Amino acid sequence: MNAQVKEILQHVASWPEEDQQELAEVAREIEARRTGVYVLSDEERAAIAEALETEIVPDEQVAAFWKRHGIK
Repeated sequence: MNAQVKEILQHVASWPEEDQQELAEVAREIEARRTGVYVLSDEERAAIAEALETEIVPDEQVAAFWKRHGIK
């Protein structure tokens, strides 16, 4: 770890929660870019779960969307 990173991490604990959360989000994005794997935050996971419980679009349309994009 370089000196700049060590120095900034020493200050992070004194930052407001929202700033710490922002740093965590940026770090997750960097990690995803490096590894090709994005790890959802608890908030993102909850938002997806909530969205899955709503029926804005019929299941058939959702399935067709995923199929078009090679996911299902």
